[in-house]
Amino acid sequence: MILAEIDASAWAELEAAAADPQSAFRYLNLCSVDADGRPQARMVVLRRVDVARRVLEIHTDVRSPKWQEISADPRVTILGFGPQPKVQLRLQGSTELYGPASECAAEAWSLLPLSTRSTYMGGPPGDEIGERPASEAAVTDADGQAFFGVLIFRAETLDWFQLRHAENRRAVFAYDHLGALTSYGWVNP
Repeated sequence: MILAEIDASAWAELEAAAADPQSAFRYLNLCSVDADGRPQARMVVLRRVDVARRVLEIHTDVRSPKWQEISADPRVTILGFGPQPKVQLRLQGSTELYGPASECAAEAWSLLPLSTRSTYMGGPPGDEIGERPASEAAVTDADGQAFFGVLIFRAETLDWFQLRHAENRRAVFAYDHLGALTSYGWVNP
C-alpha cells in the first residue's frame, strides 16, 4: 500500500463511519485538556465527515465539561481503532464550537431523530440525577435544542498505525488549513 492510498483509505473509513452505527470508527475518543491541565478523554459519536476539508462533525451538550475545555483551548486529539485490519487513527487538530443560536447547530438539530434529540433534554452532563419535580416532567424539543452544540474538528495531522503480527506499520500525514495534504511519510512504529 502506498502512502496516498493509506491516507485516502483512512478518510474513506471515517466518512463511511459517520453513516454506519456498526462501524468501529463511528465512536471515537475525543481528548481535551481541563482547566487544571489534566488530559480528559471521552467517547463521542462521529456525525459527519468532509474528506476534502479534513473535517469531522461531532454533537455535544453545551453544558458539558468538554464544551468548556474546548472553549478555553480548541486543540484536541481524536483517537479511533478499527479491529479489522487493526488500524489506529490518531488525529490532531483544532475545533470550532457552534452553540444553539448558530445556523450550523440549527441545521444539525433539524436532521436529528427525536430519539437523539431527547438526549439533550435532561440535566447538565455529570450532574446527579435527582427526583424530577412534576413541573419539569414536560420537557420539550425546544428545551433540548437550547443545549445542543456542534463541534467542528479540523485535522492538522493524521497518525496512522497498523498493528500486525510482524512489522507493525505507521505513517504520519499533515494537512494545511484547507485540508490539502502537505507532507507525509513512514515513521518508526
